Amino acid sequence: MQNYNPVELILAKRNGQALSSDQISWFVRSFLAGSIPEYQMSALLMAIFFRGLEEGEISALTESYISSGKTISFADSVAVADKHSTGGVGDKISLMLAPIAASLGLAVPMVSGRGLGHTGGTLDKLESIPGFRTQYGINEFKALVEKHSCALVGQSEELVPADKRIYALRDVTATVESPGLITASIMSKKIAEGAKHLVIDLKVGSGAFMPDLAKARELAQLLIDTGNNFNQKVKVVFSNMNSPLGLAVGNGLEMIEAIEYLKGNPLRDTAILTSELTAQLLLSSGLASTEAAALDIIDKSVQSGRALDKLEEIITAQGGDPRVLEDYSLLGTTRHKIPILSDAAGYVKQIDSRAIGYALIRVKAGRMKVSDAIDFGAGALLIPKVGSRLEQGEPIGEVHCNDLEAGQETVKLIKAAYALSPEPVPKEDLILEIV
Repeated sequence: MQNYNPVELILAKRNGQALSSDQISWFVRSFLAGSIPEYQMSALLMAIFFRGLEEGEISALTESYISSGKTISFADSVAVADKHSTGGVGDKISLMLAPIAASLGLAVPMVSGRGLGHTGGTLDKLESIPGFRTQYGINEFKALVEKHSCALVGQSEELVPADKRIYALRDVTATVESPGLITASIMSKKIAEGAKHLVIDLKVGSGAFMPDLAKARELAQLLIDTGNNFNQKVKVVFSNMNSPLGLAVGNGLEMIEAIEYLKGNPLRDTAILTSELTAQLLLSSGLASTEAAALDIIDKSVQSGRALDKLEEIITAQGGDPRVLEDYSLLGTTRHKIPILSDAAGYVKQIDSRAIGYALIRVKAGRMKVSDAIDFGAGALLIPKVGSRLEQGEPIGEVHCNDLEAGQETVKLIKAAYALSPEPVPKEDLILEIV
């Protein structure tokens, strides 16, 4: 492979030029080998953030991420599918979708992440289950999927290590929210894990990285085009993140909500989104011919108990304690439950979901850096959505915590996240668009 001057490549991208596949591959490989220092990779990331990446550059970066580690492949006869969310507040959809999809004949090798900043992480929710193991080597991961049709794991050192190294830099250099970099990061993991069918829950709104539908559509097209370039079918569901999703925000609390869902007690918004995302995977893989048929078999999987049985199988296979399905205290307890009461009457016109996510870090329901400790029992139950009517003194919800002072401060911050109007406010659709 030809050698390049890293300064010239940074300069070219800074000036808006497209880099070749060979140049991108060389830069990533040299960074991993240690011959390009972090400050030069950071400079390139910032240039990409401001200048963007063309479709060919995104595919080249995706390929360089994939080829930096090992990949997994399954038999052609297996319908391998996965779901990715761009992150939100109260987003526990993977916890329901994975066992439902696996119970219906899909193989789901789900590589998930931890919560950071205002968004929660699937791994933290799963690790509220005592003993649940999330770190596996590639061979163990594949074996779990082949035996149980599903595995819910963290990113291993063997799978796209370049993305892991570069994402850590993006996180501390304010370059996370770059459409091209987001696309390469998401797609490299999903392609490397062997998924042929992918549905992306692209969040839009106050609790999402994408503030509006226009920017979300731009990212969606990049994801779909990159999937096509690697023979992967990608569907994108745009979902509303102006209100926290479901009732619970916090790891153990969200796990309880997911278990209750699989027991046949879903909340309206989580039911709509889980069913739509799962249906898109069934349609993509040919396991359902119409959306109505897909929704019907999804409902039957939950109502019959098959999906809950699959969750129990996954928990047991990954070393977790299946007693959590009946004894929710095993998922974490707290000494305090502090009510959040509305200071005024009115209709909820706006919820700063991002502010709620950050507020809950104070009670250790989330983290600001990866090394921060999590209190699995901490979090909040939040009732109103945009358009809901509140009376003065009516409960908005409650904060669960072990630190009373931090909990009281969190209550104040959550209350401040709700803006009321004296006039009725229309309720918002949860599913905004599907492409």
